[in-house]
Amino acid sequence: MTAPAPLPTPGPAAVPHSYVSPIPVRRAHLGDALASEWTKIRSVRSTMWTLGVMVLLMLVIGIGVAAVVSSADVPADQESALALGFFGVLLGSICVITLGVLTIASEYGTGMIRTTLTACPTRGRVLTAKAIVFFLLVFTITTVTAAVVGVAQVAMVPEAAEPTSGEWLRATVGVGLFLALLGLLSLAIGAIIRHSAGAITIMIGVLLLPLVAAMFMFSESLAKLQEWLLDYAVPSQLIALYASKSAIGQSGPSGWDPVWIMAIIAAAVMGGAYALLNSRDV
Repeated sequence: MTAPAPLPTPGPAAVPHSYVSPIPVRRAHLGDALASEWTKIRSVRSTMWTLGVMVLLMLVIGIGVAAVVSSADVPADQESALALGFFGVLLGSICVITLGVLTIASEYGTGMIRTTLTACPTRGRVLTAKAIVFFLLVFTITTVTAAVVGVAQVAMVPEAAEPTSGEWLRATVGVGLFLALLGLLSLAIGAIIRHSAGAITIMIGVLLLPLVAAMFMFSESLAKLQEWLLDYAVPSQLIALYASKSAIGQSGPSGWDPVWIMAIIAAAVMGGAYALLNSRDV
């Protein structure tokens, strides 16, 4: 009886080989999302235009107001010249609001948010990266610009009171924090509304409507509400960063209070944005 022939031994080509990528493979982290968002925000035209216009408004209006005050016979020895920077910062805040909304709402408008969340499925990480990059960018540019404007104003109005170190800190770092937090609030509203025009309209209303509404409250029954709106409107809080409570004659926030108030509001709305981002479809 003949023995069965042995089975053929598989050659090297028949042995499966696993592919090894030459590119190092690692788990993605927040740093990758930050790098991606930094590339986005510095490469789009909206960032250059909004922040560029903000810097221009702060410089031109701030220095222009100081020039008018220095040439006019106006007593300015009660307050420091730093308070003159309020006018440029108030108009510049509209630019910060616009950029905050566009940072996320524009991706919903173009559909790019699908690509973003496909590349980074952890939605909370995407929103965190956007918030960090936006906050640091606006804070840095606003603080530096406010400092430049402040130096120019103090030099142009020498008859004004000499600013204290606390006034310098609030007029530069405080203003930078306040506008960056206001922009962060706008970013959160943009994430919730998902529509650029709608979110910008809401934030413009938040900025101006309380103050305008209070000006038309003539009834005695609305006196308390009118006082509260006048004290806690965004422009009033911005004024409080430049002047003491006694100087502006209000019972509302003073000193660093506006920064803490805006931080609490921005954190609360941002929490809602995180919740909705994780519970809704793209």
